Parts: sequence; structure tokens; C-alpha cells
Amino acid sequence: MKNLLLKTVLPAGALAAVLLGAPLFSRLLADPAAPPAPAQAGGAQATTTQDDQTDLSITVYNSDLALVRDVRDVRLPTGVFPLKFMDIAASVNPATVHFRSLSDSGRISVLEQNYEYDLLEPQKLLAKYVGREITMVRARTVNGTTEWEDVRATLIANNNGPIWKIGNEIVTGYPSGTFRFPELPGNLYDRPTLLWTLENSGPQRQRVETSYLAGKLSWKADYVLTVNREETSADLDGWVTLVNNSGTAFENAKLQLVAGDLNRVRPEQQYELMGAMARADEVRAAPMQQEAFNEYHLYTLQRRTSVNNNQSKQVSMLNATRVPLVKTYEVNGQSYYYRQVVRPGAPVKDPVRVIYKFKNDEKSSLGMPLPAGTVRVYQGDSAGSVLYAGEDRITHTPKDEQVGLHTGNAFDIVAERKQTDYDVLGSNVVEMEYEITLRNHKTVPVTVEVNEPIGGDWQMLNSSYGWTKTAAFAAQFNVPVEKDGTSVLRYRVRVRW
Repeated sequence: MKNLLLKTVLPAGALAAVLLGAPLFSRLLADPAAPPAPAQAGGAQATTTQDDQTDLSITVYNSDLALVRDVRDVRLPTGVFPLKFMDIAASVNPATVHFRSLSDSGRISVLEQNYEYDLLEPQKLLAKYVGREITMVRARTVNGTTEWEDVRATLIANNNGPIWKIGNEIVTGYPSGTFRFPELPGNLYDRPTLLWTLENSGPQRQRVETSYLAGKLSWKADYVLTVNREETSADLDGWVTLVNNSGTAFENAKLQLVAGDLNRVRPEQQYELMGAMARADEVRAAPMQQEAFNEYHLYTLQRRTSVNNNQSKQVSMLNATRVPLVKTYEVNGQSYYYRQVVRPGAPVKDPVRVIYKFKNDEKSSLGMPLPAGTVRVYQGDSAGSVLYAGEDRITHTPKDEQVGLHTGNAFDIVAERKQTDYDVLGSNVVEMEYEITLRNHKTVPVTVEVNEPIGGDWQMLNSSYGWTKTAAFAAQFNVPVEKDGTSVLRYRVRVRW
């Protein structure tokens, strides 16, 4: 094998640059002909890389997990031999790897499987040469001119730093210069690799499939809701943000996404979905089609895409226009009856929440189950500029369910509350009276939804506005407030414990 020369010239004492520098590493990988670790000495071997791929699909779950299905055309020797399967995700879970022949599955079998993650790095390469001789290329200055000399040195040990034997001297540290290694050790790999010992009694040219689960692949949903000036409808755009930190790139891959709460066994991870997902039907309608899968929802991108390592990619998921929208204002009352206020007798101000509501159904130009994600709301101003108006997070939302977004609190609507009476009628009976004042400083009338928690066995005695018992412990009032006007909600309840 050709000698491998690390040509980076480094200043004296530059330990980090010698061992971890990018130029050094890039030159270290200049000769990729690293021999595989043979499973059978002297026997035939096979290697397959990303260049042999004929099909690639990735199914990404929203729990930092992905299923990779890699199909390749390879040439396999007859008999028992090692297969070096390169260009896989570095975050692969070896316990989930499945290999099979699509051409002649009955005549090829896996005898042994290894995952090689001892990757080629300057530090590891140096460690493999303990007890062996290498060539140091050192710089020295002669009459103002820098000259390079080769020095033969034996690496005696490499514990918390190397120890060399140069001639009759023992030298420690990293001398300035570069190293030349006679060859690459067979048990170092320039990329994550799967090694199988296979037995083939079938044809030499075969189409094989490898599927495995890998971590550090994740996705999330992001939505943009653009509200019209009248706040009666909106356009909804959904995006999938896919993040790949798996250690490998996926080129021209079929992409599927699974939304749902997936149960995973820890620490012994047993994944029973792999076989079913690896053979799922992937022919759907454009642009991103969804279907029910088990108790989850499966979203399929209707075109192939590439996802580079350490990349965040966004893919369009849905586009809906003129979605009917309702804007409401909500005041939620106290969750207990006795409140400590800063100044006794002064009213307590409650925030007036701004809520946008729409229904996820076909009548609203929607109807696709919406994965959990963040919805960012925008609206145009009087000059036509679109401005950010708040955001909220939604949970997984099936079709025909209502979506409510709390985008912030109203600036021009004030809610003040105080308890005006408290009468004890018996050992377990009291009457309470509340007064909630709503002031609207907007230029249009509004209706404020007031939700009041009431504990115990309660009876509404009187109210200045109509009310609805929304739960065993809650009443709801819808209070209209004119523009630049004030409305006062008063109600009295009798409560038994």
C-alpha cells in the first residue's frame, strides 16, 4: 500500500492542531483504500458503498428516531465471505439491523454481523501504531532556511500523550512537523460501516436490502396562519422541519413522517414497527399525502428529496386558503375563592386572552390530521405590511376537531374583578357575590367570554347576564361590551359543601 503522508506543517507544541486539525484529517483520508477486517483469512471479500444504491427511503418519527431502508445492487462472491456495507448512519442501532436479498433470499444467509464505529482519526491512527515505527517529518532552520528531515521513531506508549524512542533517546510529546504512516490499519474505518459474514449459494449479482433504526433524525411541524384584516378568515401553511444529525447524508430518498406518541422500551430498545414500516406502500398523491397507520398518522412526501448531514430542511406539508376564523376574548376566573391582594378592597385585574379558533374540517379547506407543532400568526397592517401577531402550540389534532390559538392578551380591553359579598348561612352553606367590570377601549364592539370556576354544590341565584353551566364546577357568561363602553357582570351563588 502506498505510504500515507500527513503534509500539514504545524508550529511546535500545537497538540490540538496535530491531532484534531481539519487539514491534517482531510489529508489523512486522501487514500480511502482501507482494507476490511476479513472474516475469513485469504477468502473473497465484497464492499458496497452509496454508489450502489438503487432505492433509499427514510421514515422519521417525531421522537428522534428514523427507519432507514437502503436497497443496493451488489456483486457477492459464492460461499462464505465478509461484506463491507458502507455509508450508513453513524447513529444506527445495531440491534435493529435487518439484511435480506431481494433477488434470491433463500440462498443467502447472515452468519455474523458487526458494526464498526472505530472511525479513522489522527488520534486513533496514532494509537494503533503503539510498538511500531513511523517516520516523523520535522522542520529545522539552517542558515535562515527551513529544511525538512525524516526521523525514524518508535511509539513506545500513548497514555495521556505519546512517548517515543528516537535512536537511544526517549522523547515525550508531539514534535513539530508531520507523521508518515506506512499503511492504514485494517480495523480503522473512514466512515461508519456494517460488516456481515454471509454465505451465498445463489447468483453473484444480487439486489439486497438493509433496514435499520437510527437516532439523531427528527422532525417537527411548523405552521403559518395569515389572518385577513377583518379577522374572519385566514390562510394556513404547514411546514415540516427535518433535522439530520445522524452522521450521514441521505440522497434522493423517499421521505415519510410518522406523527403520534410512540412507546419505546428503554434501555433495551425493541422496535417491532421496523418490518411493517420497511415495506409500507409509498405511492401517494401529491404534494404530501397522509394516511392512518396503526394508532399514528403517516405523511408521505410525493417526491424524492435529499437531506444532508447536519442539515435542517423544510418541506411543505399543507396549504389552505380562506379558512373560516373566529376571534374571541376570554377572561378566566380565579381557581380558588380566597385571594391575597396587595391592597384589600381594590379590584384584581385579570388578563383578557385573545383566541383565534377554526375547525379542522373539509368545509374549512382543511381536514388533514394536523401534527403537533407551533402555529405562528401574522396579520397585515393598514399599509399592507404583514406583521407577526403571536404564536401558540397545538397538540396532535385529528380531522373535524377545533383548533384554538392563544396569541396574546388584549391591550384595549380591561377586566377587573372583586368579591362584593360573602354570607355564611350555616355550617356548610355560604352565599358569594362577584362583580366583574369589563371596559372596551377599542373602536368596535366586542363580546367577552367570562369563565368562572365555582366549587361545591352550587346554585346560581341571580346574574346580570345569561350563563351556561359548562361543567360541574364552572359557569360561562358571554358579555357584550360596546366600543369605548363598560359592562358589569354581577352574579350571586349559593354553595354547599
